[in-house]
Amino acid sequence: MQASKWFDICDKSILSPNTGVCALVDGKQIAVFWESKNDQLYAISNYCPFSKTHSLSRGLIGDSKGELLVASPLYKQRFSLQTGQCLDDQAISVPVYPVRETKGRIEISLD
Repeated sequence: MQASKWFDICDKSILSPNTGVCALVDGKQIAVFWESKNDQLYAISNYCPFSKTHSLSRGLIGDSKGELLVASPLYKQRFSLQTGQCLDDQAISVPVYPVRETKGRIEISLD
């Protein structure tokens, strides 16, 4: 089994709490979110399948029954930050990616 390849994205200090940023990782737009209350990082595809735009990083973070989510900035569909599942249409989901902090740097794997 091959080890995961991790891509260095940015220093965590440039992230704003409870907001998203977009990172271009090996040609893919990835939305990275830092939920500050529990100091958790999340990474999902930045592509919204409803609006057909790369815009999820601009969405609003919230929760529904304890599940952390991002609401698409255009049509407001909600996506789980843990699973990528759309909470408003069970037939739709977006990819999620492993994300970690290493020595203050944010890293993403596409595996």
